[in-house]
Amino acid sequence: MASETPAEIIRLWPEGPPTTIERVPPETEFRGIEGVSKGTAMLRNVSDPTLTVFRPQKPNGVGVIVCPGGGWRILAWQHEGLDVAHWLAERGYTAFLLKYRVLPTPADPKAFEKAMTEMSAQIQAPRSGATAPRKLADIAPADALRLPRGAAADDGRRAVEIVRARAKEWDVRPDRIGMIGFSAGAFLTADVAMEPRSAPLAFVAPIYGGETQARPVPKDAPPLFTVIAQDDRLLFRVVEGLYADWSSADRPAELHIFARGGHGFGMVRQNLPVDRWIDLFGAWLTDQGLA
Repeated sequence: MASETPAEIIRLWPEGPPTTIERVPPETEFRGIEGVSKGTAMLRNVSDPTLTVFRPQKPNGVGVIVCPGGGWRILAWQHEGLDVAHWLAERGYTAFLLKYRVLPTPADPKAFEKAMTEMSAQIQAPRSGATAPRKLADIAPADALRLPRGAAADDGRRAVEIVRARAKEWDVRPDRIGMIGFSAGAFLTADVAMEPRSAPLAFVAPIYGGETQARPVPKDAPPLFTVIAQDDRLLFRVVEGLYADWSSADRPAELHIFARGGHGFGMVRQNLPVDRWIDLFGAWLTDQGLA
């Protein structure tokens, strides 16, 4: 028996988004080129953001907005999106998979593959713990990511607005809506938590990403769950800082650090302890009274 009903897709901005990323080629689906996510389904050149709804057979009243990562250039649609949404729906959560806007990538597949290989090399470059980046601006200039990061956060806030407005229709309680994001999607999740522009979320789970940008954590910031692998030399110090900021503000926070897993593991099984992060997330949701 199926554990969820067929998905519904909703455009976030039928009349057009408040900001525009220029010169984006047609949206394309492709397969991961290398690394832990090689062969998984991914998207690029997203300019028309959507929300895909996964409704469980027996809803528990909790809604979860799922935000895949991809460095604001692609979306890791399968292992950080679809697989997570299905896992949630199988357990009674109503999942909302967010397809948010990203930067343009070359329409030519060979040029795109070259650019992705270069990005992968940056992620996997060896770094000592002492010299590992402590904030996103240590990895890429803030100006270079201001537009896509802002557009992604706007899409995230719009998704929250839509889910709250139609919560009754989807058997979700408006005060029991949270967000989970991965990598760039984790920064999106943290950005929405830091500046929701509406009532705070019930919880946030920025996975291997996210930061406060030295801003004060809101007094009503939602409980936070985060995971990182120590061998993710690009972002493990950044995530440690996010946890420290939440904890220092006396907001509930839980951090799990695995020795191995790399960056971008999502729901990919590597036969490592990190594979169980999603079970820890489920246990945390139960502990929060959200199951």
